[in-house]
Amino acid sequence: METKLKALREQVEAAISSVQSKEELSAFWQQFLSKKGRIQDLMKVLGTVPKEERPAMGKLINEFKEQVSARYEEAAQKLEELELEALNRSEQVDITLPSRKRAPGALHPITITKNQMIDVFAGMGFKIFEGPEIEDDDHNFTRLNVAKNHPARDTQDTFYIAEDILLRTHTSPGQIRVMDSEKPPIKVLVPGRVFRSDSDATHSPMFHQMEGLVVDRKITLCDLQGMLDEFSRKIFGDSVKTRLRPSYFPFTEPSVEVDVSCFECGGAGCSLCKGTGWIEVLGGGIVHQKVLENCGIDPKEYSGLAFGIGIERIAMLKYGINNIGLLYENDLRFLKQFKD
Repeated sequence: METKLKALREQVEAAISSVQSKEELSAFWQQFLSKKGRIQDLMKVLGTVPKEERPAMGKLINEFKEQVSARYEEAAQKLEELELEALNRSEQVDITLPSRKRAPGALHPITITKNQMIDVFAGMGFKIFEGPEIEDDDHNFTRLNVAKNHPARDTQDTFYIAEDILLRTHTSPGQIRVMDSEKPPIKVLVPGRVFRSDSDATHSPMFHQMEGLVVDRKITLCDLQGMLDEFSRKIFGDSVKTRLRPSYFPFTEPSVEVDVSCFECGGAGCSLCKGTGWIEVLGGGIVHQKVLENCGIDPKEYSGLAFGIGIERIAMLKYGINNIGLLYENDLRFLKQFKD
């Protein structure tokens, strides 16, 4: 037994000295320290040793096993240190090298335009309301006085999720939600994304609108034009003027289209205004009495004005963008031209 133990000790030293990796260390453990290892085999043959010698021989084997385990732990610690040193070398950074230059980020032109528009109306006392993008037919159409046979309800214009659930086609449902929850006077701005089945150089299936609503006593078209005059001057320049043209929207009566004098040619006529000297920018009007009644507001006591502005349209006019698709392609060559 002592001869076997001596020979095994020499084998252990030779094996542990040659270990260079965790895989080799694992193989060493399997060979000598596992339940099926060489040291455990010594314990199995202990029974062949004379009875009076077994205690001393068992103690000798256990001491040997502890020595081998200690050598194993030392080797594992050494490999761990070598691995950490190699990792540190690979991750060293030369702090004397110049850093990589990264261009500063900037807001998207739609966000810039929206913020500018909000700033203008916030200065007039408007507060912000954001309604849900998934709406029901009642808020999006019915209570806004849109007839059941109106073309806007067709699937060729509107994205339906269910029979009476849809992606909102305008921010006007925000009017209804505000008038349901608040009593006049009301002065609110409703910005957000809207969705329509339409796509070309100037239209997108998803775009942004900003709805304005004022409800109070004795509100007239003069109030609407005064607000939009101020808005146009702040966005397009002090020399810009506005004009109202008769139009039709189910939720306003009277309804108007709002034009601004061409800020490119000063009204003389150019390609931007198609030679007319005017550019259409938004629609609005006096809130229809039926819409007020649908929200429990007495139209004999109160009146209101409403307007809807396409944020992409304002951005395209302001920055001379001729294709709405450019606003959604995320081309950095395009986007980095805009600064707030």
